[in-house]
Amino acid sequence: MHIAWLGKKSPFCGNVTYSREITNALLDRGHRVSFLHFAHEGTNDRNPEWQLENGNWKISTEDKNGKVTPFPMTQEVSLPCLYKSQVYTIPTLSSSKVLTKSLKRLKPDLVHASLTLSPLDFVLPEICAELNIPLVATFHTPFDHKLRNFQSGTQHLTYQIYAPFLANYDRVIVFSQVQREMLNRLGVEKHRVAVIPNGVDGSKYSPGPSNFKEELGAERVFVYQGRLATEKNVESLLKAWKKSDMGPGCLLVIVGDGPLAPSLQASYGPEDGIIWFGFVGDEDRRIEILRGADVFVLPSMVEGLSISLLEAMSCGTACVATDAGADGEVMEGGAGIIMKTQGVTSQLRTLLPLLRDHPEMIPLVGQKARQRVLERYTLDQNITQLEHLYRDLLQEQRLPLSHVV
Repeated sequence: MHIAWLGKKSPFCGNVTYSREITNALLDRGHRVSFLHFAHEGTNDRNPEWQLENGNWKISTEDKNGKVTPFPMTQEVSLPCLYKSQVYTIPTLSSSKVLTKSLKRLKPDLVHASLTLSPLDFVLPEICAELNIPLVATFHTPFDHKLRNFQSGTQHLTYQIYAPFLANYDRVIVFSQVQREMLNRLGVEKHRVAVIPNGVDGSKYSPGPSNFKEELGAERVFVYQGRLATEKNVESLLKAWKKSDMGPGCLLVIVGDGPLAPSLQASYGPEDGIIWFGFVGDEDRRIEILRGADVFVLPSMVEGLSISLLEAMSCGTACVATDAGADGEVMEGGAGIIMKTQGVTSQLRTLLPLLRDHPEMIPLVGQKARQRVLERYTLDQNITQLEHLYRDLLQEQRLPLSHVV
């Protein structure tokens, strides 16, 4: 079938990873994908991870009998925008016209929008209804259903604002049953909301050799990988690390960038055993870091379902994370160490020294984490569920498919 995918190519964030991994997997399954994304006017918005020479965009596939089926290069459409960040996007006034014109020309079987928190999200149902094209959305907005802090209250308000518009999408994909129930309470009909958790490629994100620890000259390596923004609560981790006096053999590596980077780096540095790696664009390097880490820490106040967490678990890395969003559900039953979103610093002051002093715990937790991902959170499972959703929706709408695999 032909899917028009509306998503992000930059700046790097979980939405970018989600769009890249899902669209490449759909191409591998033999579907046609047209990719529509926001770009500043006058730029081509190149992202090196999306280039064909790096093996991400597929132009052919090989079946079990060795037959190679070529694909046309995935079509791209740039939608003009005034501003975009890791969290939200401001399109130009002409973006809806560009989108409508493009969909008329592309004639996809359906549109799948990986929502970018943009005003265009609110008019998409009207555009697709006018063109008689089924519309699917993935709603990434993080949450903490227990409303335990200011950030969770703010994100709950976002759900309240979005719910009346999501009610007009043909299907809305969320990552957990709790998230589904929240949208149901806000007026989105049950049959419109589907739970399809994020997934990772378990063959790529897997345990393996790494020289990362030797490179750093450390006995124990703890890693945070993600955005440096308020809702990620990284400063609570940094405070706990500094107060725990982990010793010269332990390092905390911060991988990522964001608005809080300058202020945090000014207050915490190498003298505290903290190494700032900044943004790492090379996927192989990120995998090497995760494989070399003893513990992955995610102290978020709100989450959806963290792809970074799933990647770390898939690499067999022991994980410590809050129960924000669906992250606690992922680690239930010993597949990780779960914290509450309140009092993260005090919890980590207990956990960090414990993990340092009892290294025998780390591989056991890592093995359970890896097994949990393989059982429930693989990219292959994700795509299969997505294909079923697409086909059910198209059958429901009784629309002809341009190409069904």
